[in-house]
Amino acid sequence: MHPQKHRLHAFLPVLAASIALCIAPGASAADAEARITIQEHKFVPAELKVPAGQRVKLLVLNKDDTPEEFESSTLAVEKVIPGGARATIFIGPLKPGRYPFMGEFHQSTAQGAVVAE
Repeated sequence: MHPQKHRLHAFLPVLAASIALCIAPGASAADAEARITIQEHKFVPAELKVPAGQRVKLLVLNKDDTPEEFESSTLAVEKVIPGGARATIFIGPLKPGRYPFMGEFHQSTAQGAVVAE
């Protein structure tokens, strides 16, 4: 095989993988990342500041033994997180403002808000 053709054949799988990563859904290098914990049926922190105009990868860790549902009508999110589990939720991009959320299973204590600035 000609040396240039051999290099091209070796390069094609790398090119295909690169293109797939660019068009695949999910996290991108441009996504901001925020973390929140569910502990004793409360969100910690209760107020989470994120950049406005940017999609955010929200990592939620449920330290309780029981499940909780992260729910927000303003963020259009409903996600059950089993006890002791983690979840990833993508939100945004958001306009500047306050977006309340709650724990559906413990509404009296599990309250919070995302603040886009």
